[in-house]
Amino acid sequence: MLDLKGYGPSLLEGAVVTVELALFSLLFAVALGLVGASSKLSGNRFLVGAATAYTTLIRGVPDLVMMLLFYYGGQVLVNSLSDYLYYEYEIDFFFQFDPFISGVLTIGLIFGAYMTETFRGAFLAVDIGQIEAARAYGFSRWHTFRRVMIPQMLRHALPGIGNNWQVLLKTTALASIIGLTDMVRVAEEAAKAERSPFMFFIPVALVYLALTAASELFIKWLDKRANVGVVHGD
Repeated sequence: MLDLKGYGPSLLEGAVVTVELALFSLLFAVALGLVGASSKLSGNRFLVGAATAYTTLIRGVPDLVMMLLFYYGGQVLVNSLSDYLYYEYEIDFFFQFDPFISGVLTIGLIFGAYMTETFRGAFLAVDIGQIEAARAYGFSRWHTFRRVMIPQMLRHALPGIGNNWQVLLKTTALASIIGLTDMVRVAEEAAKAERSPFMFFIPVALVYLALTAASELFIKWLDKRANVGVVHGD
């Protein structure tokens, strides 16, 4: 990356933070998505209701509002709890929200809701004959889920996972609003100091473009690998 009046190294470090934030958020979102999809398909009224409430709430609230609520609202709640424990029980407790962890949790929660629907649709797309064959061979429900449903589901879920990842990657820019020193925040501070927004935000836009383009190629490669030997109908 160019020197950019001395801000180049900081922008590069910010880009690394952005990628780390995106990857950790993706892992958290995938885990939540699998749990949410399994809950929705479990048939248990409580689990179905909880998963439905989660996806409805998250998808209905703007991402920026969710980020601010979690970071600032969460800190207020923790401070209130700390004050209560100190005055009532003389327990000295304090916890400061970290912008990176808060960003991972918030973005993971947001995209976990979308992953839930992606995985739910993918599970429903698995051929019921595959499941019946596994049971006929004496597979337990867990082995059927792990050895048959998960591999088959992932093939159907890859396009949706890819789309969610592309949007998640761009959503990481919101973490700059809570103080995370990613490349967007570095560019914002540099642009204010130098009064030259194009010099700093255009490189940031190009980095995001490069990341999304590389991601698209990788997802296409994964999709091709996942569909090896699969016969598609006309």
